[in-house]
Formats: sequence, C-alpha cells, structure tokens
Amino acid sequence: MTRIGFLILGWGAVVLGLIGVVLPGLPTTVFLIVAAYAFGKASPRARAWLVDHAHLGPPIRDWEERGAISARSKMLAVTMMAAVFALSLILGLATWVLIVQGLCLLGAATFVLSRPD
Repeated sequence: MTRIGFLILGWGAVVLGLIGVVLPGLPTTVFLIVAAYAFGKASPRARAWLVDHAHLGPPIRDWEERGAISARSKMLAVTMMAAVFALSLILGLATWVLIVQGLCLLGAATFVLSRPD
C-alpha cells in the first residue's frame, strides 16, 4: 500500500473512531489503533498527534504497551455483544445463525475479558 493509501486509511479510521465516541455500539478504540498503525506507515506527525492526544491517546498507548483494555471498555463491549445476541433472539433468527453468532461472540468476549485492565 502506498503512503497516500495509509493516510486515507488512517484518517478514515479516525473519522469512524470519532463517530464511535457518540454512537454506542461502534468501537472507538479499534479504529484508533488502526489509525495509529496506518499513520505509523505514512505520517509520523499524524501518529504523534493521535497517540499524544489527551482523550484519544491513552487507549492506544495502553494497547501498544500492555495489550490492555480498560475495565469500562470491557464492560461496554461485553454488554453490547449480549445486546446484539438478545436482539437476534428477539428477531427469531435461524438456529444455525444463533449458534454461529453465539460462538463468535463468546470467542470475542473471552478475548476482551482476558486482556489486562
């Protein structure tokens, strides 16, 4: 991927991350980690701005330094996973879909909860 491609990816991820700040269910930190990676490939200045940002930077630094996810983020993530699964049950999705979804969500929740705070 070219420098321009990484810049587009980085800024696109920042935009999605900022939308995630106000829209419940859209993961903010994941998009910011992607943005930090992309900026690391294309623009050290943009990466430094993002990682040093007072509000956006701490979760990125926690992830990069310790693979950590805050307790608040863990609870929000697991709650949203449970809400999505409950909605799927209410909507009456096919049993095989519920099984696949349940297994995927269980794996994701296990990973999130296994990370240090």
